[in-house]
Amino acid sequence: MEEETSMPVQLSTMGSPWASGWQADFMASLLLVLLRHVLMAGGLQVEMAGTTQMVFLHDNVTIACKIPGSPRLDIKTVGIIWFGKNELDDSEVKVFEFYGNHLESFRPGAMVSLSGLESGDASLHLPKVQLGEAGEYRCMLVVTPEKAEGKTILEVVANPTIRLFVKPASVRNDEEKHIICELYGFYPEAVSIKWGKYTLKDSQFQEITEGNITHPTVKNDDGTFSVTSCLTLKPSLEDHGTTYQCVVLHRSLLVPRRHNVTLSEKGAKDVHFAFLAFSLLLLPAAYVLWRWYL
Repeated sequence: MEEETSMPVQLSTMGSPWASGWQADFMASLLLVLLRHVLMAGGLQVEMAGTTQMVFLHDNVTIACKIPGSPRLDIKTVGIIWFGKNELDDSEVKVFEFYGNHLESFRPGAMVSLSGLESGDASLHLPKVQLGEAGEYRCMLVVTPEKAEGKTILEVVANPTIRLFVKPASVRNDEEKHIICELYGFYPEAVSIKWGKYTLKDSQFQEITEGNITHPTVKNDDGTFSVTSCLTLKPSLEDHGTTYQCVVLHRSLLVPRRHNVTLSEKGAKDVHFAFLAFSLLLLPAAYVLWRWYL
């Protein structure tokens, strides 16, 4: 009896309409999956200037939101909406929007350049920024059919105006001298004021930790703050030529602001004259005592 040999069965898809259709559907599905993966991995993205952007009160600001590479876009397929979230009440509102033939600014002067938008630049321009506009800004950019978002925090600050002066202008033997350092119009409220001096004998800065007081800050009508610091000095012959310094540290300042005042020779002469006059008054009494002991 002959042994039957088992032969492998090969399924041929050549010429089979059903097999050809199944392969085409499979390849199409695979291509869609791969395409979706590519889009997710390297799809539309926007670049912001950073997590936080600082601007000075009443200045104009541009909050960046750009597509990397400056691509040329068909403006008909582009839409942009800017949102602002107030840092006080955490509510988000529209600031600007554009899509199709629709363009609307919800904040006076807010604008996105349409010519810039054609090059992938959706940056928001805000003129004369106010304190109440500090907070989070969100850029939502659509280039059909893709969408990308970016966020940044806008910090609004105001530089302090500083005035340093001596009160009173002259020194008498029984009167203290006050050096006043006034700050006004700054924001935020936190501020540090330090005092120091240079003398003719020692040119090294010496911090003064006694005899000075900084009063509580006062809120102005425009939302900024003011504060006064006072340094009290007792009359001294060493005051002549001494330079006193008010050092201000604030969020709006890249480096500490230093203001100096140098005491004039007149003050030292006043003290010297008072001491001399007092000595002359003692001379008659000293003479009488000397004669009495004789």
